[in-house]
Amino acid sequence: MDATVTVRNCYVTFGVMPSPRHDTLVKMFSDRPQLAVEILRDLMGVKLPDTPLIRQEERTFNTRNSDDIEVDLIFTLGPPNQPAHAIIVEIQQGTAKDPRQLARYAAATWLLLGCDVTVLLVCPDHNTAAHYARPIESGLTGYRLLPVVLGPDSVPAITDPQQATANLDLAAMSVMIHGKDRKVVEAFATALADTRDEHAPQYYEYAYSIAAPEIRSLMEEIMTSTTWPVYSPFAREHFGRGLQEGQAQGKAEGKAEGRAEEAARMVLLVLTARGFDVPDDIRARIVTCTDVAELESWAVRAATTETLRDLFDEPA
Repeated sequence: MDATVTVRNCYVTFGVMPSPRHDTLVKMFSDRPQLAVEILRDLMGVKLPDTPLIRQEERTFNTRNSDDIEVDLIFTLGPPNQPAHAIIVEIQQGTAKDPRQLARYAAATWLLLGCDVTVLLVCPDHNTAAHYARPIESGLTGYRLLPVVLGPDSVPAITDPQQATANLDLAAMSVMIHGKDRKVVEAFATALADTRDEHAPQYYEYAYSIAAPEIRSLMEEIMTSTTWPVYSPFAREHFGRGLQEGQAQGKAEGKAEGRAEEAARMVLLVLTARGFDVPDDIRARIVTCTDVAELESWAVRAATTETLRDLFDEPA
């Protein structure tokens, strides 16, 4: 005789409408998946596989109609058919979510992908960060999850424009957390004025969207003293088309750099997919090359080359 076992959840999760801050933070990670790796590896000290391969995965990984196993974002490191590590990114602005849900997310991802999983929680306020920083007992004997929490204490107050320029994502978060310090906003504004990144207006919008009203006011005050065209509702009133046209040449140069970076990334992806362990000197030569045509020729050779040194040799 068949035995039927019915399992019921012992808690109920109530849906909460995402806020503009939540959606903006999700978009920041979605637009540049490498941000999750940089925060975990460089800021939080988490050991991750050394691979240039990273992609965003489908964030709903259950097979039934339900909202309780749908994460904000999930990224995988390594080849698509054999991922080496998965990163779940959750934006938490309150303590309504049962922490056991996070353990379920990690377990479901492990079952689906068969690789280790790190859960990264981005918590803009101290109370939320402290709430989720504790080890989470899943309810399953022996299974405890310790998420990595990026809270206010983990985000540095960036007051150096050069440091802000080097990491505009983190600088935008620094404005969100520490923007009441005028030096933080000034460093961010200076970085945006000096950077050659064509996405600079987007970073301003990130910071403006996730900042508190009093920080937005300070941003507006400081940005009106610059000649850099920004696109917040306030800035649209104060910056004309002429200032935007003055950035056209810089944007064109930024696009050229972006094409070279993408071509270099393609070379490294092909080499990694073929199993090559690319040493630092060859990696440096690839990523510092600005000749798109040459990089594309290297990408073609990378598909058939027998040795890494042959990659740079013209065919006989």
